[in-house]
Formats: sequence, structure tokens, C-alpha cells
Amino acid sequence: MSSTLKLFRGRAAWLCLFFVLTHCGPAPRMEWKLLSPEFASDWKASGIPEEGRVVVRDGEITLQPGQPMTGARFDAWKSAGLPLTRYAIEYEAMRVAGNDFFGTVTFPVNDTHVSLVVGGWGGTLVGISSIDDMDASDNSTAGNAYFENNRWHKVRIEVRDDELRAWINDKLFVNTSTKGRKLGLRPGDIEKCIPFGFASYATQSRIRHVLVRRL
Repeated sequence: MSSTLKLFRGRAAWLCLFFVLTHCGPAPRMEWKLLSPEFASDWKASGIPEEGRVVVRDGEITLQPGQPMTGARFDAWKSAGLPLTRYAIEYEAMRVAGNDFFGTVTFPVNDTHVSLVVGGWGGTLVGISSIDDMDASDNSTAGNAYFENNRWHKVRIEVRDDELRAWINDKLFVNTSTKGRKLGLRPGDIEKCIPFGFASYATQSRIRHVLVRRL
């Protein structure tokens, strides 16, 4: 083999390596455990007036009763590279005491945010707030379920380009198209939970196993 051909092949190999390193890069992260030690310090009380104490310890959030609301907010959604669409949220929530919402989660959907209400309006309401300026009790996602206190309830949400779905204890409660719909939050204290957070209303609640995964 001539020295010229060897030189050409050597340069070609280096060019290929350079292309891979500069254009491909590492594979995107697929999941985040938001109550792992990696992210524990990124949680804080939401700053809702007269909220109860928020404790993040040993992979669990405890929300003490507020007057009336308490919130916990995760501030690192953007800096940690979490997605705004085509992702799933999974967590478990328990209402320890009280009879109103206890596992309500606020989360991003593209350039806005919504909340999944869990156990509202006296303890049974489930739904997305808000769609077309209508709260969870008034729009097409409204549903009802019985939530026993001191029991863990499993929640899964799927955020897709034009669709929202939510399951509680493996039962599908929300299955709605968002194409052409106006999404947003109910004005008020729940806005302090963005970009991602949990809230309770006059209840003591616990949250654990918070997982976000790309779809």
C-alpha cells in the first residue's frame, strides 16, 4: 500500500471520528427519578400564603395541611433537560388526613401548564384544570373516584403532542384531545407550583416514586 493511500485512509478515519463526536453526541436521557438524591435539593415549598410545612426526605414528600393549600415545587425541570411533550409522569400519592385533593400535580405541556386534580371538590373529583378556561369540574375530563385515606394511589399521566391521558390505580380517567384547545392553569395559588409540583388542599398528603420518562 502506498504512503499516499495510507495517509488518505488515516485522514478519512479521523474525519469520521470527528463527525461522530460533533454531530451524534451522547444519547438523550430517557428517564428521571425526581425524588432520588440527585434531585432532592431541587424541591422547595411553593410559597403559597399560609401553606403547611413541606418535607422532602428519604425519597418522599410530605405536605402538611395549609390554610387552605400547600405546594411543593421542582425548579430544575428546564436545567435537567426534562421534556415538554411526549413524556409520561408516574407517582404514588396518599391522603393521610382530610377530605379534599391530595395528589394534584402541575406539569408542562409544550409552552403552558395544566394540573391533574386528584380528589378535589370534597374528595372525589378527578380531571384536568384547565381546558378552554374551564376547571376540572366543568370540562369533559371531569370524573369521580373514591380515595381511601392512608392508602397509596398510583397515578400515570401521558403528555403527547395533541393528547392527554391519565390513569389512577390503572383505571383510565382522562383521555382527551388537546388539538385546538386552550390549556392553562386556574388563576391563583396553583400557579406557584410551576414548572412542576404537587399541591394539597386542607389535607395531609404524601408523595413518592416520582418518575418522568420520555415516550
